[in-house]
This record gives sequence, C-alpha cells and structure tokens, in this order.
Amino acid sequence: MALEEYKGVFVFAQQVDNELTPIAFELIGKGKDLAKDLGTDVTAVLIGSGVKGLADQLAEYGADKVIVVDDKELEVYRTEPYTHALASVINEYKPEIMLVGATAIGRDLGPRVSARVATGLTADCTVLEIGDFTDNMTKETIPNQLLMTRPAFGGNTIATIACPYNRPQMATVRPGVMQKIAP
Repeated sequence: MALEEYKGVFVFAQQVDNELTPIAFELIGKGKDLAKDLGTDVTAVLIGSGVKGLADQLAEYGADKVIVVDDKELEVYRTEPYTHALASVINEYKPEIMLVGATAIGRDLGPRVSARVATGLTADCTVLEIGDFTDNMTKETIPNQLLMTRPAFGGNTIATIACPYNRPQMATVRPGVMQKIAP
C-alpha cells in the first residue's frame, strides 16, 4: 500500500429519506479542522437515490467537494449496496481519512467498509486530532497521523488509537460530540 497516494479527508454524509442527518454537518466541521492541519480538503460522500440536490447544502457547511453516488438501488439503506458504493469511492479516490457517524447506519456500514478496503476502524470516537505517532516496537515517530480517542473499559479509561500503516484511517464518531460549523 503506497500511503502517499492517499489524500484528503472524506466524510460519509448520511441522509435518510433525502434529508441530511445532523451528524453529516458535525463531521464536515471536524473534517475541516483535520484537513487544515494536513493542508488538504474535505470531501463529502453522499449516497442515495435522488439526492443530488443535497450536495449544495453540504457545500454550504464547508465540504470542498461532494461525491454523489445516486442509484435507485440506494433509495433505502441496505448494507450491501451502501457498503459497495462507499468502498468503491474509497478505492477510486483514495482518501487519507474517512469519517462516518456512529449512528445505527454508520455502525453497520463503517466496519463492513473498513474490512472491504482492508484498513482498521476506531469506533465511537469522541476526540479526533492530527499528531505524531510513535511506534513502540521500532521507536519511529510518524508525523501527521489521525489520533482517534474513544472511551474504553466501560468508560473508565480512554484510549487513543492510530492507524499508521494502512489507509484510509477510519473512524466512527458519536453524534453530538463534534461541533457543526455555521454555513
């Protein structure tokens, strides 16, 4: 895997019944912060049927680009068609980071997509930031990694996880944790 081929922060812009869910805007806001630290842009991935009209709303909230996967088979969320659609976008455009909301749909979709594209996934993140990762085995410091923090052991501790050797770096993010930016 040539890690240098992977660029950009991608956000799964979840919609239900052709209405964007609030987590889509929260992820774009956080994606903008991460993209600024990496000197890149934010791309929203919009999957559904008849959803092209929602692209402008994503741009208003900060998405630099919007990829629309529009097909009648995607009208209602079903695991396999959505997994295929999002994995295909990742394989074609090669994002460095892929964020998915930790909603019922996102918790179903995220792990399947990460398995399909052969990368890791950190679930239910509450903090995302760009920083340096030091490999405990080699003592090598790898800059500009997505550091994903989440509660562990029933919330008694927190764990910060990195995915330095695979791309994209994937995380699901709990709704209501990140700030939605103004349009």
